Amino acid sequence: MPVVNPRETFRLGPFITPRIWTGLWQLSSNAWGSASAMKVRQGMARHVERGYTAFADHYGSAEIIFGQFRQSLDSAEQVVGATKWCVFKRINPSRSVVQAAVQERMERMRTTHVDLLQFHWQDYSDTGYITALNHLLDLKIEGVISSIGLCNFDTIRTDEICTELGPGAIVSNQVQFSVIDTRPLHGMADVCVRHGVKLLTYGTLCGGFLSDKWLGCPEPDLYAGNLTPSQRKYLDMIVKAWGTWELFQSLLTVLRKIGDLHGRSIANIATRWVLDHPFVGAVIIGARLGLSEHPDENQQVFGFRLTHHDNVAIETVLDRSNGRTIISSIGDCGAEYR
Repeated sequence: MPVVNPRETFRLGPFITPRIWTGLWQLSSNAWGSASAMKVRQGMARHVERGYTAFADHYGSAEIIFGQFRQSLDSAEQVVGATKWCVFKRINPSRSVVQAAVQERMERMRTTHVDLLQFHWQDYSDTGYITALNHLLDLKIEGVISSIGLCNFDTIRTDEICTELGPGAIVSNQVQFSVIDTRPLHGMADVCVRHGVKLLTYGTLCGGFLSDKWLGCPEPDLYAGNLTPSQRKYLDMIVKAWGTWELFQSLLTVLRKIGDLHGRSIANIATRWVLDHPFVGAVIIGARLGLSEHPDENQQVFGFRLTHHDNVAIETVLDRSNGRTIISSIGDCGAEYR
């Protein structure tokens, strides 16, 4: 195995965090498989021991199990927990409503403040998101929230919010970004640079399809019972929005050749491609804690950079795909959830 340099970190509000976070969305249902809460907490401990000290998401029991885990640590402050407040229907975003939502997050996570509160607002035609965010900003000033991020906001609204709330109010936006889904390159990157916002990216491995496991494999049945919800989602994007399974195999072949040059896996190369964009703070990699984890392999993401020739080889395949037009066919970042 190659010698790995110290893992990379970046500043997010008051925190210095690793550039790979552990995603907890797979605790949302048994469709990903199930493990006991004790095994999940043990998996969290394994990640922290290896330097993965940031965890993200709120689905299912994620906040509760994370809160239990962090409370058991001798130095709880070393671990960062990012959660969400998602508004899917019209509400009156009063101070009391906003504060109650944040209070619920704190109670579930067993904490006196939220490290990173990521805010999602479904209906852009209802501009109450500005009011809600101003209340969140007040709570940040009061010390209830350490930092505020967005989740699946598009370029126009991210720019609007950062301009309205002022410098430093928003530290991040969690969006989908991968070698398959390159929508953040169309405007979002410029907005991030202009306002000092970092992207926290998910879907970077397309539910695990961007890995050696799928190289040389036939296209799976979208409705097969052995696919996870994430795999069904990203398979649909690969073969309908991005291109074909045959072209995807060509991409995996190129990533494997690049991996051979650097002594890394396909997943390492795909993750490195995203991290090499300076507007990206961290990649959030989902883990089926207690069932399927790859903390040691993920460490190999660090200690190297893709070369110009590596990127040219990747772009040669991407130029044959519909990747550049996904922003038109699906919409800007987060549009698939609206």
